[in-house]
Amino acid sequence: MEKPSEPREPELGKPSGDPGKAAPAPSPRALTRARRRQAVVRFWQQYRTHRAGLVGLAVLAVIALLALTAPLLVGAGSQSVTDAPGGPMEAPSGEFPLGTDQFGRSLLALMLWGTRVSLTVGLLAAFLSVAIGTLVGITAGHFKGWYATVVMRVTDWFLVMPTLVLAIALATVLSRSVWTTILAIGVTTWPTTARLVRAQTLSVESRPYIERSRALGGGHGHIMSRHVLPNVMPLVLAQTTLVISTAILTEATLAFLGLSDPTIVSWGGLLQDAREAGAVSSGNWWYLAPPGLAIAVVALAFTLCGRAIESVLNPKLGVSR
Repeated sequence: MEKPSEPREPELGKPSGDPGKAAPAPSPRALTRARRRQAVVRFWQQYRTHRAGLVGLAVLAVIALLALTAPLLVGAGSQSVTDAPGGPMEAPSGEFPLGTDQFGRSLLALMLWGTRVSLTVGLLAAFLSVAIGTLVGITAGHFKGWYATVVMRVTDWFLVMPTLVLAIALATVLSRSVWTTILAIGVTTWPTTARLVRAQTLSVESRPYIERSRALGGGHGHIMSRHVLPNVMPLVLAQTTLVISTAILTEATLAFLGLSDPTIVSWGGLLQDAREAGAVSSGNWWYLAPPGLAIAVVALAFTLCGRAIESVLNPKLGVSR
């Protein structure tokens, strides 16, 4: 009489339901995506503990929504000077909650249109500035010797020169347009990012795995793109949010000085129009206060988000929540 066979335990790497087939191993891309998802979840869990960062993020979300829906809320005709619905310099009322400008256009509608320009200029100028600073910082930290010396001396020269003066000089020489403003801000605000990224690059390249990568035949491009760049990206991300607020303030300053495109409505341009219309001397506060407060609120919101991101990515800073 045969003894019943004892049940065998499933082998490692094989599913218990089908012992003859091995479980397929996840692909490297799947593992990378899973790790990125986990990193995003951890980042959000830590970010939402910063109340100031949540407030800044909520403010930016509302302002971005208003900027995207501006054509639906007020229409493109609200910028027209010939078809202005109100009288010049009217005080706030039920029809015009923020009053009108010197042409009779609704300031509320102009504020919504100005949101699109100010945010676009701030984001693109900050992206250009951070891209230049990151490239200069990584290459100066990786390639030492005469190259790093020359590049950092140029960076020091840009740091010594006032950023606003350089931006005004570029905006004066080039034609007046939104792209000129973006270029003027981007090429004058990158030195701070370059200094920070270079310091982080030097710290990363002193680690043992960089030497192992070189010993295994890793070239300059491989080391900078595969090892250095991922390690400096948290710093770059935090720096970007801080540079955006600076870019928005600089754009408003250039527009206030009359160095931006006069045909495009922006918050700084509204301040320039108010100055030319004599709103300060006539006491028409509703012409000055809304764009000035909008610039301050957006700059503060980006700063709060930047400080929260910096605190999450670098807890040693000890930024208060």
